[in-house]
Amino acid sequence: MGLIGLETYVPGRSQMHRWEPRQKLVSLMALMFALAMVQRVWLVIPMVGVTALLYRLSGLPLSFLRQRWSYPGLFILAVVILLPFTSGETVLGQWGWISVRGEGLTTMVLIVGRFFSILTLGFILFGTTPFLTIVRCLRSLGLPPLMADMALLAYRYLYDIGHTLRTMKQAMQLRGLGQRPTKRRSVAHWAMLLGNLLLRSYEQSQRVYQAMVLRGYGQTTALGGTVTTTVEQLSTGWGLTVAVLAIAVGFVVAEVSL
Repeated sequence: MGLIGLETYVPGRSQMHRWEPRQKLVSLMALMFALAMVQRVWLVIPMVGVTALLYRLSGLPLSFLRQRWSYPGLFILAVVILLPFTSGETVLGQWGWISVRGEGLTTMVLIVGRFFSILTLGFILFGTTPFLTIVRCLRSLGLPPLMADMALLAYRYLYDIGHTLRTMKQAMQLRGLGQRPTKRRSVAHWAMLLGNLLLRSYEQSQRVYQAMVLRGYGQTTALGGTVTTTVEQLSTGWGLTVAVLAIAVGFVVAEVSL
């Protein structure tokens, strides 16, 4: 549950922390969409460079990025690791029956570069802005109230699910489950654990919804308040907004015209 601690460094004083939330959200999302369109391999270097520069401006430590890149990094590595050896016709090098193919290598570099850059930009956004502020920004930009409420509830109860999972694992260990089990028994234990967790989560969601209805949920807008903006945020924000949007447009133009 490493993603739960995204707000550890939200109380910061970097330029990214002082950036006006709505401008930050729109600018970084526009940059993410622009990077997702990149199909030319030579654009990967400026893409990673811009991402590294923005991460440096955020003031977040490298440990924050390393901890949250562990599982997504393993996933994307497992997906693309075989591409240079199985995809394409241009052979760049061959050692026995193993051959490295140019098209597969290019595809791997593009996928890894886009994945790294987009995910890191997401970590910058959530690592420098409170989640409630992001949802309020989305509401001000037209997100339906129901979806905003669902996002808040999902984020809130991730903590409860994590706490329940840790409690259930500890209870299993105290009862002797998981002590040198066979592979089949270990899989069965994990299946029972996850099934029990899903049932508890479903029952809790029903109780929470019933409690909300009894308290008048649905009669008024659940998420209130506005996004407060200071003069310092506006002065810092416009420069970053123009720069990031210009970079996003630059990537789109380079992809389309060059």
